[in-house]
Amino acid sequence: MSKAIPNLQIFLTLVFFSLLILSLDSLKFLQIPKTTAYYLTNPVSFGFYKTRQVISGQFYFIFAARFAAQENKALQEQIGQVVSENAKLRSQLAQSQALLDQENTLDPRTYNLMPARPIGIDRYLKIDKGSNDGVKNGWALIFKDNYIGQVVNVSAKQSSVRLLTDPDSKLSAFSIGSSGRAKGLIRGDFGFEIVMDKILHEEKITEGDLVYSEGTEGFLPRGLILGRVTQVKELQNEVFKQAKIKPIFDVRDLELVFLIQE
Repeated sequence: MSKAIPNLQIFLTLVFFSLLILSLDSLKFLQIPKTTAYYLTNPVSFGFYKTRQVISGQFYFIFAARFAAQENKALQEQIGQVVSENAKLRSQLAQSQALLDQENTLDPRTYNLMPARPIGIDRYLKIDKGSNDGVKNGWALIFKDNYIGQVVNVSAKQSSVRLLTDPDSKLSAFSIGSSGRAKGLIRGDFGFEIVMDKILHEEKITEGDLVYSEGTEGFLPRGLILGRVTQVKELQNEVFKQAKIKPIFDVRDLELVFLIQE
């Protein structure tokens, strides 16, 4: 009973002060203290509000950046896949076109042709056909009606082809142009040009003429294109003159080449 009386006194006291505050507020006596408190607490509230905005903005930026990075990674993977598929389709299309062009150029019923893919080049061109496929040394490599080179080394799964530009490559050749014909000997020159040597001065050869194989070596047909004349050198006090020849095709650009099987 003694504990209940103080609790009742506290309760009545709180009720009294509450009624007093309500009465004063209704009579506008608390307007000045309320205004003062508003001005004192408003900057603090505004500060908390701005801080919350900044923190929220930072979290949103982090989330957005992470989401954008994930989207960008997924997009890059999709682009990579599309590029890879496109490259594969382009390669298949180029090979199919090469097969069609080759069939229209050299009749496969006359020449037994074996398709091969270039897989590397240093001094020699590397192709993906070897002794397992029946390739032999001495076979000629062509593209359309152009002579590319001769097989000089064969392993189980690949072969090395000596290009026409190799210094050890030598072929009998002739040129045909609007000014006439000329005969000579084709030999490789360092780089991607070749030289037609042993041309008699009275024979007609000019820049732009096409040069063809004589076919006297026995491993390739007569009339394959060896290149085009880019320059004629008149050598004074010499029995012969020379011509610089450039192959029609750069072997590094070819997707598919063909071996003439003996």
